[in-house]
Amino acid sequence: MPGLLRIIAVVLLGGAASLHCPAAEPAAEIAGFFKPPAEIAGDLGTYKSPLVFNDGSKVQSAADWPKRRAEILADWHGIMGAWPEVIEKPRIEVLETKQRENFTQKHIRLEIAHGQTDDGYLLIPEGKGPFPAVFVPFYDPETSIGLGKPMRDFAYALTKRGFVSLSIGSPGGDARKPVLAADANCQPLSYLGYICANAWNALASLPEVDSKRIGIVGHSYGGKWSMFGACLWDKYACGVWSDPGIAFDETRGSINYQEPWYLGLDPTMTRKPGLVRDDSPRTGAYKTLIERGHDLVEIQALMAPRPFLVSGGEEDPPKRWAVLNHLIAVNKLLGVENRVAMTNREHHEPTTESNEAIYRFFEWWLKP
Repeated sequence: MPGLLRIIAVVLLGGAASLHCPAAEPAAEIAGFFKPPAEIAGDLGTYKSPLVFNDGSKVQSAADWPKRRAEILADWHGIMGAWPEVIEKPRIEVLETKQRENFTQKHIRLEIAHGQTDDGYLLIPEGKGPFPAVFVPFYDPETSIGLGKPMRDFAYALTKRGFVSLSIGSPGGDARKPVLAADANCQPLSYLGYICANAWNALASLPEVDSKRIGIVGHSYGGKWSMFGACLWDKYACGVWSDPGIAFDETRGSINYQEPWYLGLDPTMTRKPGLVRDDSPRTGAYKTLIERGHDLVEIQALMAPRPFLVSGGEEDPPKRWAVLNHLIAVNKLLGVENRVAMTNREHHEPTTESNEAIYRFFEWWLKP
């Protein structure tokens, strides 16, 4: 019966109909990622359930979910601003190709938006494809391919394990001063999600890539970027976000969605960077989202029934299961389980152990 419910859920979700499915339940070494600690299991905190329509009625069945999902998308795009048209086949210009260990490294220039390009790297493993793939956004692409700060080299590590990877950096080169395309009239964080849609199309166009097995991963700033990208573009098969802050929390300086380079852009005024306070109030879409009672649990609900892993550190400690329990409920309604996962470490910095959990998660979901 669970298998039948799962098939029904995938069919109902339309865009997720091509969802890649692993051959078995999670292996023992990752099974615990999908289970909250006993003392937090069932704790829903003060977050509003994503299974409630704007008119106050409840989502009663899997058949109701597409309507509620569309409502969430309309609310957030309406507040953040609509995307430009997604590019069906973004241009990829190869600037340099060289062999590196057991993969080919291509320095590329990618069309990330209409009239805008960004330099990055495409890593392709040896062997016969098509391969699973990952998109890895970060401040700069060099770090992601193992040529920068350690423990953030997700593209390099996953390519070594048999994944094609695509890495780029901040549009315009400065995360705090993102350059948006001329036809973009949305908040910067939503625009980063738009770039993710184009990156997915770029990866899917490659003969070396299986388009049903494309994931996305990022840390911190890249975690926010990858979270919005995966949730707003439902063709990503799965996602991992490392310590981005999965709930609005104005007590934490690094959970700074209020900043103008994320959701607080307001052409009529400039706020002082940092925590929300009297002399630095909420602005832009962030202000509207808070005033209307929205939170990130709604954005993450858009993943269902696709799986995701929160690689939590200081910003996403175990108490964030109060958010994730709502998302477990969404997936349960759709007849699926083992779709919402979290690991935890003490600090914001990724560790060998937390990264290994990320790689095992991708291998379980995206490898045949």
